[in-house]
Amino acid sequence: MVRNVITLTATVLLAAAVAPAQTETEKGVPVYRITVVGRTIKAINYRHRSEPTEVEFRGTSLMPRAIGKATVQAKPGVVSVDAEMKHLQDAGQYGPEYLTFVLWAISPEGRPVNLGEVLPDSGGTAKIRATCELQSFGLIVTAEPYFAVTQPSNVVVMENFVTQQTNGTIEEVDAKYELLERGQYTVSVPSGQATPISMNSKTPLAVYEAENAVRIARWAGADRYASDTLEKANTELQNAEALSARHKNGKDVITDAREAVQTAEDARLIAVRKIQAEQQAEAEQQSAAAQARAQQEAEQARAEAEERARQEAQAEAARAAADQQRQEAQAQAAQAQQQVQQAQERTAQAERDKAAMRARLLQQLNTILQTRDTNRGLVVTMSDILFETGEYQLKQGARETLAKIAGVLLAYPAIKLEIDGFTDNVGSEERNDELSEKRADSVRDFLIHQGVPADSITARGLGEANPVAANDTRIGRQLNRRVELVLHGDVIGASAATSGAGAQ
Repeated sequence: MVRNVITLTATVLLAAAVAPAQTETEKGVPVYRITVVGRTIKAINYRHRSEPTEVEFRGTSLMPRAIGKATVQAKPGVVSVDAEMKHLQDAGQYGPEYLTFVLWAISPEGRPVNLGEVLPDSGGTAKIRATCELQSFGLIVTAEPYFAVTQPSNVVVMENFVTQQTNGTIEEVDAKYELLERGQYTVSVPSGQATPISMNSKTPLAVYEAENAVRIARWAGADRYASDTLEKANTELQNAEALSARHKNGKDVITDAREAVQTAEDARLIAVRKIQAEQQAEAEQQSAAAQARAQQEAEQARAEAEERARQEAQAEAARAAADQQRQEAQAQAAQAQQQVQQAQERTAQAERDKAAMRARLLQQLNTILQTRDTNRGLVVTMSDILFETGEYQLKQGARETLAKIAGVLLAYPAIKLEIDGFTDNVGSEERNDELSEKRADSVRDFLIHQGVPADSITARGLGEANPVAANDTRIGRQLNRRVELVLHGDVIGASAATSGAGAQ
């Protein structure tokens, strides 16, 4: 059974595949825009599962009859997914650019991973086997223009559904992710070009996906920004079409077609990145021009102000009054500056005094036990040799050491002391908490007995928390059995000790 259920909401702006709008800049660069929509899905943590588990697929409102299931099993380094879907319909119903379906894994942070193409048979049934490097993810199926897309569209036709049985065995995570809005591949493309691709059953679907990928890359501006890559994709598409027309080996046709799809996707992404870079450069240039204009206007305004001041200064009486006022203002400013400098010097001297006292106290404590200067304050670490094994009464040697420390503390009455007791992980957590607290109390009581004011000391037992070494070795456990004395206070520039967890 799960010890806890995690709820995590993450929003990630995905690098978008976008299509050019018809509006152009003065340089003729196509204007690109992207619209994304958010969606939430149950992501499942498979990390600690040694046995396979099943999750269901259910159709969304876009394909309500679709159903399916997936067997998921965590393996060393990867998670395998063996899925089967039924009642899938034609992807082309959602727009002329959609030809196929893709299975996605969505991380809790909203990152999508393309697990592969979902190819239904004539009866609407599809099977897919894939592996995923994510350990926690949700599964969705989307309609896409081709298999090699890098982000999911918002045409989500199926989502994984966590059953009651799954809930009882696996942690759930609510993952929020973003989807490319429908129509982004064809936004602002002339209607005469954004037409459905005519297909027949004798030609493999991969060929039509390649044709679709090439035309989408061209719509995105790849013929201008990635012409070599687009030309390569077009050549691979022509090879696939030629092989298909001659009824050659189907595997060779699909291989060339899939290479064309991937190359076209690369061309589209190159074009998108270059266009975005041009737009950013143009925006920076416009910003620089605007700043230059603003500076010029400011200089002109200053010049006009100086001219008015010069004209006003011609009047003797006004000039004399202005001089008098200026002198008084300067005197006040000088006096204020002097006061500020004096205050700064007092502050700096106070800080120097604190630093000197802190250094002096650190030096004195280091002559007794090893002491560290940390953001919590000065930390004196006392090993477990203070006590007998499993006991909390101080040994004689520990009393002598603590007496020396008490002598130092009595010379600094403004110092605050926090005593933290720690244990290793041997024994129960409750026992270790109790033992560490009693040991901390023993140290506190002894210091109070030595004359250290009780209201300046706090003690607490932290048990197994905040180990300084691994507990799987004898030396590591010995290092973890310790008592830390944390000296703090405004007098040494450490106004309050932080928690033990935050200070390690």
